[in-house]
Amino acid sequence: MVIERNENEIIIRINSGISAKRLEQLVDYLRYREIADKSKAKKADLDKLISSVKKKRHLSAISK
Repeated sequence: MVIERNENEIIIRINSGISAKRLEQLVDYLRYREIADKSKAKKADLDKLISSVKKKRHLSAISK
């Protein structure tokens, strides 16, 4: 894994062998943190949003 930082972004390079599911979970968490760090919303509000997204993702996976 390689982590690079420049003026306004962080670039993470990882081996392509990581499973798509694990990578998606990591990206979801990073998006959550990015939004949460900028937000004035309460943690409980964000947790409800995350729960809703996870349910929709789960239902989408079932219907495929």
